[in-house]
Amino acid sequence: MKSGFIAIIGKPNAGKSTLINSLLNDKIAITTNKAQTTRNAILGILNDDNYQIVFIDTPGIHDAKTALGSYMNKEAFSQVEGVDIIYYIVDANLGLQKTDKDILERLFKYDIPVFLLMNKIDELSSDLLIKRLAYASDNYKFAEIIPISALKKDNLDELLETSKKYLHDEVMYYPNDIKTNMNIDFQISEIIREKIINNLQEEVPHLVACKVEEIKEKTSKVFIEALIICNKASHKGIIIGKNGSMLKRINDQASSDISKLFNNKKVILSLYVRVQEDWLNSSKELFNLGYFSGDKNE
Repeated sequence: MKSGFIAIIGKPNAGKSTLINSLLNDKIAITTNKAQTTRNAILGILNDDNYQIVFIDTPGIHDAKTALGSYMNKEAFSQVEGVDIIYYIVDANLGLQKTDKDILERLFKYDIPVFLLMNKIDELSSDLLIKRLAYASDNYKFAEIIPISALKKDNLDELLETSKKYLHDEVMYYPNDIKTNMNIDFQISEIIREKIINNLQEEVPHLVACKVEEIKEKTSKVFIEALIICNKASHKGIIIGKNGSMLKRINDQASSDISKLFNNKKVILSLYVRVQEDWLNSSKELFNLGYFSGDKNE
């Protein structure tokens, strides 16, 4: 048995969460078409007869303008230490840019193999892809360069087989029957947040957080109360919608997905919306929402 840890690093919307879901053939991380969806490092665990690979999906590294943004960047880089491989994932449509250079200079300082994953190869021509790959090879010292499509699962088998050559631990870190170490409260709150992001436009989704207040599991039903926190009173109105229509849509979609976490039991989800102005810059509020692991006044 060989095992190891792989951190998935990249800018927003590069496809990190899609990749981890495709590698595990299960929905571990929420995915949307909007940047900065992932806020916490999320573990996904892949087991086969000879290997256990622990993938760490991290928040997209971006130009932070809030305390939450700073936390997300810190969370992403903090996951690099101690891993066996770093996957640096890039949108092939954009290729490597100046902002990638700044991130990579930091990553290359670790004594850890860095793989370049050129993602979304199904969206561009072969000629342009070849140019992107050649540029990466000529200008950076990647351990491996692998073009992939996380969404269509192109070249993921090659990625896994190549990665296994870099794993040397001989211990199982997690039981072989689990795919993530995320607790149920976190998974529920993330599902709700995903539905908010997918149903709302512009800046509102990124000014929203979710927190599970109570779970009561019965024989055939699960009763859940959850709080949606938004930044402005006007956002609360948008989330609720006319006559509660938007909140009902979010509730229905979230309940359907949450049911799968409880062996398809019927989920009775009660959602409440609260305005907490500037919560993104409040260390106390971020601590209460689980974004800070240290002291709430740090």
